[in-house]
This record gives sequence, C-alpha cells and structure tokens, in this order.
Amino acid sequence: MTQGKRVLIVGSGAREHALATAIAAGGHEVVVAPGNAGTAAVARNAEVRVDDVPRLVELAATEKADLVVVGPELPLTLGLVDALEARGLRAFGPNRAAARLEGSKAFMKRFCERHRIPTAPFAVFDDPDAAERHVRSAPRPLVVKADGLAAGKGVVVSGSAEEACFAIDRMMRKRDFGDAGRTLVIEERLAGEEASFHVICDGTRGFALAPAQDHKRVRDDDRGPNTGGMGAYAPAPVVTPPLQERVMREIVEPTLAGMAADGAPLRGVLFVGLMIDRGEPRVLEYNVRFGDPEATVLVPTYGGDWFDLLDSAARGELPRAAGAPASRAALSVVMAAAGYPAAPRAGDRIEGLDSALPQGAFVYHAGTRRGPDGSFVTHGGRVLAVGASAATLEDAARLAYEAVAQIRWDGEHHRSDIGRRALPKAASQ
Repeated sequence: MTQGKRVLIVGSGAREHALATAIAAGGHEVVVAPGNAGTAAVARNAEVRVDDVPRLVELAATEKADLVVVGPELPLTLGLVDALEARGLRAFGPNRAAARLEGSKAFMKRFCERHRIPTAPFAVFDDPDAAERHVRSAPRPLVVKADGLAAGKGVVVSGSAEEACFAIDRMMRKRDFGDAGRTLVIEERLAGEEASFHVICDGTRGFALAPAQDHKRVRDDDRGPNTGGMGAYAPAPVVTPPLQERVMREIVEPTLAGMAADGAPLRGVLFVGLMIDRGEPRVLEYNVRFGDPEATVLVPTYGGDWFDLLDSAARGELPRAAGAPASRAALSVVMAAAGYPAAPRAGDRIEGLDSALPQGAFVYHAGTRRGPDGSFVTHGGRVLAVGASAATLEDAARLAYEAVAQIRWDGEHHRSDIGRRALPKAASQ
C-alpha cells in the first residue's frame, strides 16, 4: 500500500468527503477544492470553484499533487483533465473527449447504437415542432432528455404526450436549461428496476465495484419530484453475479473498446445507469464520475486501498487483481434541507453532529458550512449523507437510521425507506 502522497480532490459534496476520508486514512495528505465543512476535518480545503479550470490547474501544480481526483462532471466536460495532463499532472478522470459519454446524451445514444450496446430505442431532435409531432404519434409515453448537462433536472419521464410536449416547450423554446436543451433525445420508456454500476477504468480494462441502487424521488415509496438522490445502498441484489458478468461482457467491455477505437480511451469511472427487466440489462445513461450518493456506499464496500486503485487507473496500469469488494454491505440516507428540491433553505443550525455514532456508522457532509459561532449550518439542498456499513444490509440500515435519529435541524427531511427493494419492510424506519 502506497503512503505519503499528496492528492487534490475536486468537488464539494458527500462524494468528495467520502473519497477524502478514505484516501487520508491511507496515510496521504489531501486537499479538497472547494470542499465543505466536513472535508475540512480530514483534509485542507482550498477555495477554488469546480468550473475554474485555470485556477484548479495552478492549485494542483502549486501543491505538487501526485494525483488529482475529479469528482463532479462539469470540470470533466470543461477539459480539466486535458489541462492537467498538459502540465504533466496525473489525474483520475476522463479527458474532454471521453467525457462526452455523459456530457451529451445524443452522443451517448449514437455511440451505443454504433457499437451495438443495448439501450432504449431513441430519436434526436433539434426542432421543437418535429419533436412534438414525434411524441404525439408515439403509441406510448416517452422519456424526454436534454442533450447537455442540466444539474440532474434535464430528464422528464412523461406519463402522456401532453406532458412530453410541455417538457419539449420548456427545454427547447423557453430554454429552461440554456444550451443544454438546444437538442433533445426522446426515447422509449423502459420498464424494470434500476441499478448503478460503477467500473474503475484504465483506458482498456475495468474493475467493477459493488453494484448499487439509489433513490431519486424525494419522498417514501418513490413519490414526489426527482432529486439528485436521497440515499443509496450496496450491494444491490438485482445485479446477481451472473448478471454482473453479462453487464461487463455485453456493456462495459464494448464501451471501453468502442471509446478506445474512437480515439477517446476512458480513464476514470464509468458509471452505467442500468435498467434491468426480467434479467435483461440495458443502458439508461452513462456517467463518467462517481455517483453521489452512491460513492458514500461504494467507499466502505471496497476492500482495497483507494489511492492505489485510482492512481493505477490514472496511470493506465490497472492491475488484473485490483482487489475485491469487501463482503460487507452499506446504506446511506440523505438528510435534506427545508424546501429541497425546489428551493432549499440555507443557514439552519445542525444539531447532533457531536453525538457518538453507532459502530460502523458514518456522516459525510454535502451542503454544510461553519456559521459565525463555529456551528455547522445548512448550505445546500442535500446537507448530509448519513449511513453505515455492516455484515448485512439489514444491519447497515438499522445502524444508519439510528445515526440519522441523532441529527436534526429545522425543516430537515429524509426518506425512511432507503433500501426498500432489498429489505424487509421493518428494516428501514
């Protein structure tokens, strides 16, 4: 196990707090830009925005970073990895060309079609009138997706042609998401169960982490508006070992081979959003970074050293035996601010963070900062990811919700059924 390296992590969410905690625990010095009130306890924060590529490159050079780990998608699509590599700095994350897998849904769908990777039938539109004619002539409801990055809000799973046309009008005519909605992907609505499948990639080969499942809707029983994610757990039993082998063989390996053949080999994370229907996996979307909150359960379920894993992938030298996911489970509950997701309120004082946690529990900060008196206050919609790892998913859920019960602030809300597809009803509260 390598020790004593300096690592710059770009981002400010629970994902970055989880990675910083794991890497620092391995004996490395960690800097997080910009970080949050939680990362400050395990690393040194640097006030640099994730979209300020020149300043991030200068920070990495000044810090003499041995490795830069890029958390969110925006700096990847802006070419941060390209700029770092031009300065001779090693980065974990794809370059701008490879980041198109996430940055453009039209590119992703055409890529899957070209390389015969299973995904939903689709059409791409630059004209809103043509898009509306398409959805009105379709025999069933469709999914409308903004082509570009829209902060997780650019997908509408429509229940009717009218709903789809309303989404087309908002995205293409009213430009609710700016240039991200200039082009739309409209695809068939798939049935089944979703899973988050993360693979660490070195450009040619991949190592699969534990399959996870997140919960997008804001309220229990998958009700209410979509969010960035209200919780996650791993491993997800819907991805059986034989199915995982199929996903690697039929989706991941062709994706890596296709990107390499197209001149954009992918180094970093390939996060495949899967829809699984009666044992058949299809690609809903690609992301090229760790999911958040999925990262908060992937970190404790991986049995190896995180720096060595990410660094070897960045070098293009992922070992054939990269380690194995630990024989443990993890579950994470997002505690959200009042008003989230529509209009989250900031500045509420968080109580209970100094309480002793149950053994195996963890708290990763996302939207927090220090108030004038030094207390922790809310500073974002998804405030904390509170969870636990244990021998079984049922134990992880019990410990996670015990930890959640110790933390409070005015207007806080969370789901009480994280893991509901994999747990007995009494296991989550």
